Amino acid sequence: MGVKNLFDTTTKREIIERVNKLTPESPALWGKMNVAQMLRHCQMPMGVALGNHKIKGSFVLRLIGPLFKKILYNDKPFKHNLSTDPSFKIVDEKEFYTEKGKLLDMINRYTEANMIDEPHPIFGRLTKEQWSKGTWKHLDHHLQQFGV
Repeated sequence: MGVKNLFDTTTKREIIERVNKLTPESPALWGKMNVAQMLRHCQMPMGVALGNHKIKGSFVLRLIGPLFKKILYNDKPFKHNLSTDPSFKIVDEKEFYTEKGKLLDMINRYTEANMIDEPHPIFGRLTKEQWSKGTWKHLDHHLQQFGV
């Protein structure tokens, strides 16, 4: 697969183009979220990296999380229907164009200068490049979920 770095301008433009191919009717190929919920869901981990969204990692997750952090940025795709942090689950209805605009804004603001300099609440210390690759991998996973 080859994980890409979202700080790269070409990579960022590719992700933005893929987001722009989504429509309110884009069907999910797997999972429970509709396209608007997915757009909101993708904002949550980006918000952690930008310091806008706080999650609580349980003691156990903080203990074992660093052992699994390479899953965030390695070349293996995320499996379908993985469990997620409860604060990342989007079950209520969302407005497609609002969520699309918010996600595109976050992608554009996703730069090294805007990243927090704090350990990930579950996976521990990540370099900015690891954060960026993990974010790209997560976005890619969900864009594939909706066929783009």
